[in-house]
Amino acid sequence: MIISYENKKSEEDILAQTVNAKLKTVFGGKTGNKLIQGDNLPILKTLLDEYTGKVDLIYIDPPFATNGHFKIGEDRASTISSSGDDDIAYSDTLIGADFLEFLRERLFFLRELLSENGSIYLHIDYKVGHYVKLIMDEVFGRKNFRNDITRIKCNPKNFNRKAYGNVKDLILFYSKSENPTWNNPRVQYTVEDEARLFKKVDKDGRSYTTIPLHAPGETANGNTGREWKGIKPPKGRHWRSEPALLEEWDKTGLIEWSSNGVPRKKIFLDEKDGKKMQDIWEFKDPQYPNYPTEKNLDLLKLILNASSNEGDLVLDCFCGSGTTLLAAQELNRKWIGIDQSDQAIKTVKKRLDSIPANLFSKVEFEMLEQVEKDLAKEKSIQSEKLFESREKINFSLHPSQVMQ
Repeated sequence: MIISYENKKSEEDILAQTVNAKLKTVFGGKTGNKLIQGDNLPILKTLLDEYTGKVDLIYIDPPFATNGHFKIGEDRASTISSSGDDDIAYSDTLIGADFLEFLRERLFFLRELLSENGSIYLHIDYKVGHYVKLIMDEVFGRKNFRNDITRIKCNPKNFNRKAYGNVKDLILFYSKSENPTWNNPRVQYTVEDEARLFKKVDKDGRSYTTIPLHAPGETANGNTGREWKGIKPPKGRHWRSEPALLEEWDKTGLIEWSSNGVPRKKIFLDEKDGKKMQDIWEFKDPQYPNYPTEKNLDLLKLILNASSNEGDLVLDCFCGSGTTLLAAQELNRKWIGIDQSDQAIKTVKKRLDSIPANLFSKVEFEMLEQVEKDLAKEKSIQSEKLFESREKINFSLHPSQVMQ
C-alpha cells in the first residue's frame, strides 16, 4: 500500500535533481563532529559525497505539520506560553501533501546515508503519523519496520473538547536491513514486578520463579524430542535444551519437580538483568525547555544505547535544541547535526559548551554553514514549488503495491 498525492516526485528525480549545498567552515577543524546551519535537503545531498553508507543511527524530530510558529525568548522557550517580543525559533507551516513530500524527499537521502546495520527513529505527532508510516514503508520497505513506539510526553490533560486527552506522540523505528545494530535494552524490575514475578524463595533466601522445560513445536529428528528421565515432551512440543543439559541442571538443583512429577527450570531474580524494554515509553518533555519541542535527554540516550555503539556516527538533520548531539557526545558517539534556525544553532552551541570538560573529553566540532547565495536560491526554488502545489493537494490510498 502506498500513499498518493499530486506533485509526488519519483525517487530518481529527487536523488538526481536535488542540488548540492555549498558549505563553508565557520570554525573548528575536521574532528568528525559537525554542526551545519542551512537547508537540510541540499546539505544531505552534499553529505552523500563523504558519508554514503556510513551513518549508523539517525534520529529526527521533524515539524509536525501544525501550521504554526514556535517562539523563543530570553527567559522562555515553550510551545504554549509566548510573548509578543519573543523571536520565532522556527515555523511549521507546511501541511498536507506539501508536508509529506517535504519529509519524503529528505528520507530518501537519509536512507542512502545509513549503513547496512543502521537504523532510523522518526518522532512524529499522532495526527500525521499514520500518513508518515506509509511514506516510511515506501522509502525503507515494510520488512524493515521494527516498531511504532508510543511516547508518553506529558501529564494528563483536561482540555474542553469532545475527545480523549492526548498525552502521547509516536516514534517510528526502521532499519536499513534485516541485521541492524541492536543492544537489547533492559529496564530494572520494580518492587511490584519482583513480588509478582518471583514469588518463590529457596533455602538460601534467593527469590525465583520457574518456567516450563518445553517449548512449542515437535522435533522429528534430534535429541530435544527424545525421552528424558522417562518423560517425553508433551504432544506438539519439544525440550528447550538437550537432555544432557537438562541432566546437568537437575544435578545442580536448577530444576524443580512438582508433587506430580512435572519438571520446571528455576529462574533467579539476582541473575536477571531486568526485563525487556517494551514499546510504550514514558519520557516527558522538559518543563522548562531550552528550545521549543526540546526532547528528553534520557529518551535520546536510550535510543542511542539501543541502536548504536561507541564510536558510531549519529545524524540528526532537524537537530533543534541539540539533544541528540548531547546524547551522542556523552555516550562517545560521533555526530552530525543540521538545522536552519539561527535560534536552534545558538541553543545547540550553548548546550554543547555547557558539558563539563572534566566529565567528558573536550567537545570539539566543526561548524559549517550553507553559503548565503546558495541558501537564498534554494529558498526561492522551494517557494515556487510550494506555490505551484497549493491548489493540487489530494490524498488517496492505493493498495496496489506492497513494499518489499
